[in-house]
Amino acid sequence: MPYQTKLAFTYVAIGASLWGIIGFFVKELSLAGFTSLQIVFLRAASAFLLFLAWIVFKNPALLRIQLKDTWYFLGTGILSVSFFNWCYFTTIQTSSLAIAAILLYTAPAFVLVISAIVFKEQLTRQKLFALAATFLGCTLVSGLFSAQLELSLTSLLIGLGAGFGYSLYSIFGKLASQKYETLTISIYTFFFALLALYPISDIISTDIQVFSPFVVMNVIGLGLFPTVFAYWFYTQGLQQMDASKASIVSTIEPVVATLMGIVLYKESISFVQSIGILFVLGAVLMLQERTRKNIQISAVQK
Repeated sequence: MPYQTKLAFTYVAIGASLWGIIGFFVKELSLAGFTSLQIVFLRAASAFLLFLAWIVFKNPALLRIQLKDTWYFLGTGILSVSFFNWCYFTTIQTSSLAIAAILLYTAPAFVLVISAIVFKEQLTRQKLFALAATFLGCTLVSGLFSAQLELSLTSLLIGLGAGFGYSLYSIFGKLASQKYETLTISIYTFFFALLALYPISDIISTDIQVFSPFVVMNVIGLGLFPTVFAYWFYTQGLQQMDASKASIVSTIEPVVATLMGIVLYKESISFVQSIGILFVLGAVLMLQERTRKNIQISAVQK
């Protein structure tokens, strides 16, 4: 139904938009003294506890999974969430935020290719055009063309690893959604991410007051809005649309992050960045409009 398809796009867009506000909480926790890995760990830990409370209240039966299906959540939790965060932060440290952002948003390209193999999704001209538009848009938004940047082969490979890891959530999440509900996928994603991140986060040795009101408030906010709600909306939408399209729609995230920087932190935006935002939004709208037309044609044929 057209309404269901529109709703799926809306869910994915909401999820990606919520991911876009993560910078606010990261900035606050960074000021408190936490490292990048510690913030990722706190995000996974708070998300796990919040999802657990939600499931226990709603339906504890959602915690049941078959042992043979554990690989779905190893994929979303370790290969995707944990791996891509490590690659992303490492690329930022070894190159720049602009380079890291562009390499991270090679994810739709990976999803497009993997989905064609795994889910037999068609590589249509519409998808390829939307992919090119979003990549160009993200490049413009990042300010890459106005920066003088150097990139080593190691940084390039690790940066591409971030894009690949980021793409794996759409793949493993799509596979898991054929058998499990959104809440089940989400809680086990962060459970395995939690296990993977704890040994390398060095959270125990920190001198920061982890349970101070300021830290607790921001950790809860980080776990709730750009994590619990974001992953719930994204995974819910992913159940009803192609993984490749969902990945392209999710590139609205850097647009939201840019706009948040303008509104909250008075960051300036150039004309080139404005054009980039229009490219991303245009690609998302094109995908949605094209899907609606295809459904209407299919309904007439039936």
